[in-house]
Amino acid sequence: MTSIATQQERAPGAVERAAAPAGRRKLGRKGRERLAAALFLLPDTLGLGLFVVLPMLLSFVLSFFQVSGFGSYEWIGVGNYERMFNDPYFWSSMWVTAKYVVILVPTLFVVSLSLGVLMKQMLPGMAVYRTALFLPHMLSLVVVGLLWKFMLDDQTGVVNKGAGEVGLGARSWLGDPGLALYAVIAVTVWYYMGYYMIIFLAGLNEIPRELYEAAKIDGAGPWTSFRQITWPLLKPTSFFVLIVSTVAAITGTFDLIFVLTDGGPANGTAVAMFYIYQQAFVFGEYGYAAALGSFLVVVMVALSWLIFKATKGGRFDDEH
Repeated sequence: MTSIATQQERAPGAVERAAAPAGRRKLGRKGRERLAAALFLLPDTLGLGLFVVLPMLLSFVLSFFQVSGFGSYEWIGVGNYERMFNDPYFWSSMWVTAKYVVILVPTLFVVSLSLGVLMKQMLPGMAVYRTALFLPHMLSLVVVGLLWKFMLDDQTGVVNKGAGEVGLGARSWLGDPGLALYAVIAVTVWYYMGYYMIIFLAGLNEIPRELYEAAKIDGAGPWTSFRQITWPLLKPTSFFVLIVSTVAAITGTFDLIFVLTDGGPANGTAVAMFYIYQQAFVFGEYGYAAALGSFLVVVMVALSWLIFKATKGGRFDDEH
């Protein structure tokens, strides 16, 4: 009886001790993985919030003010946005941006994917070719702009000299309003194609080789294998490339345009980012530039949403 009573007295403590490990088991392997993931993401999250989200919010607030270059702020409400909708030069820059994006993104996508498929082949020297194609992306955009500005020069550029050697007439690649934007697009494709080639190559390497071997046994040719195997399994990578290249086309090539053409000739390469730069740092219209930048962010979010809906987020299936 004493033993039974002693066990009954100790039972609550035993239950507590038994419950304690059970409580600690809630932070098991999955819990530790989540905690580790949160800790790894914390620095990037703080950096993103401090250097991206916060400046965007401050820029949006600034867009409701008339700001001079001497530090005076005057509340004007939506005045900057009204000015934006009545600014023909801004809408001209948006048209140039739209043409730039519509031509650049599909061209860059096709070229990078083609290079990725080509570099996937197990042929001698492929490592050297991959390095050579990726090497331009290691350079600064300013350096790339200066290099190509020299190469595309009307009088001394090697491009016109090469065109003359094959019987083609010399062109003013950066001085002709009808050619300048296409020259900038060509240089941009040259600069970025190696980077996106590596991304496509990573996606291609994730596709099991057994699928191609089975398709070959069934008599499928290269085009059928690409259409039935490569393209469907490459959708997540394609979605990523489309999103990133679209955002980069809108915001990431200011340096190149500034060095190559300075927005000319006749504003033929003055994309929206270049026009915003002019308003802020040439004319001192910081509030107006903030309004234009906020509007451009809305446009980028809308484009990203359209790409997400059109590609179903890069999912493999077409039903959901």
